[in-house]
Amino acid sequence: MQVRSTRTLVIGSGLAGLYAALRAAETGPVVIVSRGSLRESASFWAQGGVAAAVSRDDTAVLHEADTLRVGRGLCRVSAVELLTEEAPRHLRRLRELGVDFDRHGEELELALEAGHSRRRIAHAGGGGTGRVIMEAVTARVLEHPNIEIYDGTPAWGLVADGAQCFGVHLPDGVVLARQTILATGGAASLFARSTNPPGSRGQGLAMAWRAGAMLADMEFQQFHPTALALPGQGDCFLISEAVRGEGAWLLDSGGVRFMPDEHPDAELAPRDELTRAITERIRTTGHHCVYLSLAHLDPAEMHARFSTVSSRLAELGFDFARDRIPVAPAAHFTMGGVLTTLNGSSSLPGLLAVGEVACTGVHGANRLASNSLLECLVFADRAGLVAGEQPSSALPIDDVEAEVLEARPPMPARPVELPDLQATRELMWEHAGIIRDAASLETITSLAPEALQSRAAAVSTPADVLVAMLVARAALVREESRGGHFRSDFPAERTDWQQHVIQQIGETPIVGSLGDALVRRATQPPAAR
Repeated sequence: MQVRSTRTLVIGSGLAGLYAALRAAETGPVVIVSRGSLRESASFWAQGGVAAAVSRDDTAVLHEADTLRVGRGLCRVSAVELLTEEAPRHLRRLRELGVDFDRHGEELELALEAGHSRRRIAHAGGGGTGRVIMEAVTARVLEHPNIEIYDGTPAWGLVADGAQCFGVHLPDGVVLARQTILATGGAASLFARSTNPPGSRGQGLAMAWRAGAMLADMEFQQFHPTALALPGQGDCFLISEAVRGEGAWLLDSGGVRFMPDEHPDAELAPRDELTRAITERIRTTGHHCVYLSLAHLDPAEMHARFSTVSSRLAELGFDFARDRIPVAPAAHFTMGGVLTTLNGSSSLPGLLAVGEVACTGVHGANRLASNSLLECLVFADRAGLVAGEQPSSALPIDDVEAEVLEARPPMPARPVELPDLQATRELMWEHAGIIRDAASLETITSLAPEALQSRAAAVSTPADVLVAMLVARAALVREESRGGHFRSDFPAERTDWQQHVIQQIGETPIVGSLGDALVRRATQPPAAR
């Protein structure tokens, strides 16, 4: 078995992982482990932009207020303050790294998106913001002398002893590190309809769970209201929020514009409310979708403003500016994840988490549009600084006990009694999707319940099944509806539920504050192996 060592290890190569690596590499060596190439992350797919209060009529206080309002009482206020105050600085840094944001003359072209009270969304590449940002950041990573990349290398599991994380198991050995930064993305591809790449199935969440880290807010999964809806289609193309921000309408199958009767913000209602309104309209009409219409807007302007979306739809036979575009909700973003401090530290010493795999508390029960790329920037930068404060040398191999190094997780055959991956995705869409109830959720938690209690069982349970059960169990515990979590058997929001569901292997879920849970973990003895 090959044993390598470094100072900082980053698992994942999306925006959060690469941005953290750049910061950590300023003061020492970094290794990035990526399952695929650097162009295969969800960040490359992002059409939404970067939210930042940079216009004359906007402030960080207004951005904070919008984020808190959309988060429905569950945002960690300190995280939101940090996010919104640091947003302009990171927008400037992206420009320094070579990101060419769309401009109107000499000024940034700022878009309005759902839930925002001001135009504050910086976009690039005519709706291809993620691609443009990732190309610039990737170029800097590839040229950095302190960064080594292992691409095409899947992570099998964390090297951990229940009290500390020491690195990662790879197919050909291990990489040890003083600090391991988990940046593996979310779990939206666990649902049959998803806007995410196929790899976004929560593998990093499963690794953190097996190692003993706390997870929080797993019930909160965001569904994007307007993903292209073609018959027989599963993974689907997202139609950016900004399209509705520029005035696009939603029409039902009868051609009726219905959102003005559903919400005072009409098509710019927060994502959770718009998603449920569309879902209900689909149910009542019996049609598989609703339609996005731009026919009342200037076609040349729309084609120019959203050139990436327009070109992709043209390949599928649609004229973006003139045709009615069939859309329906699809799983899009995981609000919950590995519970962290504002510096990215998890409850397991030696392990940090950033980006969509993390739960900083910044999104609460529902993410504000275009705060996700911003979250990657703000909190990954802080995690990179934490890693950079470690001694500049690699972790001595002798610091890790031999039995910990050799405890390689198995790569088992999928047990015949468990559903295959596609069946799991169908189960999640049907039973833990936009509308849930206890009976449906129990269908999922009963798949392999022992994996929630025993590390040995968790290691032998496929990651998709394990993460599906964590989502469903948290949703069962939360007996109310709030943000991205809606239960038909508990349809009201309850004031006594302004708390978080926190899970840890072998423990009964606790309900409380995120900060208290981290303090509680810090005073616990090491978890049993």
